[in-house]
This record gives sequence, C-alpha cells and structure tokens, in this order.
Amino acid sequence: MTTDTPINHVVPTESKAAAAIEKARAEGRPALICYLPAGFPDAQTTIDAAVAMAENGADVIELGIPYSDPVMDGQVIQAATVQALEGGFKVAQIFDIVRGITERCDAAVLVMTYWNPVMRLGVAEFSRRLAEAGGAGLITPDLVPDEAAEWFAASDAHGLDRVFLVAPSSTPKRLAEAVEASRGFVYCVSIMGVTGARTSVAATAEGVVAAAHAAGAERACVGLGVSNRSHVEEIGSYADGVIVGTALVAALRDGGVEAVADLTARLSGRKD
Repeated sequence: MTTDTPINHVVPTESKAAAAIEKARAEGRPALICYLPAGFPDAQTTIDAAVAMAENGADVIELGIPYSDPVMDGQVIQAATVQALEGGFKVAQIFDIVRGITERCDAAVLVMTYWNPVMRLGVAEFSRRLAEAGGAGLITPDLVPDEAAEWFAASDAHGLDRVFLVAPSSTPKRLAEAVEASRGFVYCVSIMGVTGARTSVAATAEGVVAAAHAAGAERACVGLGVSNRSHVEEIGSYADGVIVGTALVAALRDGGVEAVADLTARLSGRKD
C-alpha cells in the first residue's frame, strides 16, 4: 500500500494517553476524558474550553472533527457539529486547534474522526501534522484493524496513539483484534438505553469493559451519557477511564467556557 510521504518506522516508547490514564490510576481514580467538537462554536472557543477542562481535572481531551453525516452522534453533538461546519470549519484547522491546546496545557489531546477526512488529506500527511501539533493520536470509530495497515504504519512512524472501538456486538475475534491494535486505551461503546434505564445500560457497559480486559486490554474507557460526579464514580468502579461528551457540549452551548470549567471541576471531584 502506498503512502503520501516516506515513513521511517519508529514505534513510540510511550503513549501519551496511556501515561495520562496511568497517572490517574496511580492517584486511585479513573481518568476523565472530555470531548468537544472542534470549531464549536468557533476555533478559539474550542481551544479555550479545552484548556479550561484540562485546568479543572480532565486528563485527556478528545476533539471531534465535524462531519457532514455524524451517524454515531446524538442530537446535541450533531447540532454542534452542524454549527461548526456552517461556521466554515475545515479539516486542516484541527491541527491549529490541537496546537493551541497543547501549547497551554499538558493534557493528552486525541482527535476523534471518521476515516474519510483522514484519507482525503492523506494518512501520512495527517499523522505528521497531528504529531507536529502535539496531538496524542486518533480515535477512529469507523475504522477496523484489518483495514488499517496504512494507519498502523503512520502512527508508528509519528508516535501516535490509535484507539479502536469495541461494543457488545463485537465478536471475540473482532474484540481481540481491536485490543491488540489499540495503543493508549480501548474505547468501549455501550448500547444506549432510554432515560432512566441506568441499571441495564451500566450492566451492558460493564460487560464490554470486562470483555476488553479479558482480551488483554490494559486500559478500557467508556462513556454512558455521563453528566455528574456520581456517574463518573459508578463507571469508574469498573472502567479505567470515563468519557464525557454531550453534557460538556451542552454546557459550552448554554454557558460558554465558564460553564465547561465548572462542569469539569464537578465531574473530576474538584468541586462539589
């Protein structure tokens, strides 16, 4: 398979995301992974909000690249990504946003993206620019390991984490492949239940995390519509990291950077 630029394979000795999660583990807590769509409501506000999250207890920042058909996102995040796109967001801006965050804080910054935008720019080119901006790696929801040879090469060359997803529907073979291919952590997806069905949803998520651990994952992280500290503690009792998205996007939409900072402080336990 051809790549955009020559690649010298240098497998990273340390994963930025893994280091952040292990630091949290050493402190006796789950890692807090906080998501925002890049460019919402504009690029500078994304940067300021992400830095505020890092300053208030976020261990890992997850930036989503807005996509015209975000089939895996809920309504709040879909609306935010549409607004970002309508505001003129372009994929190449992600590198400036990542750099703007990493220059101001030490949190690991991962980019979540559907694979098509990476392919359009070029896998090697995207990886090089992300690494140069200080990014930790990619979360790739629609890429499976057996179609990721080019990403394996580029991520090894540029020292980037690669986070694959597993779900309740994952076969043992697929789960094992995702665990083996991931570097940083494994992203555990749960089937979402209706409002109020917390017990059944939690049971599903706990099973996915247990399966990932059994398959050899050292770090398995999960999000389940987390919106308060009790959710973080509940999920953190069995997962290595807790991912928060919709609640933070809504906070940014409704109250700006200050609201994001406040919610992050509450989620991390720094503020009651």
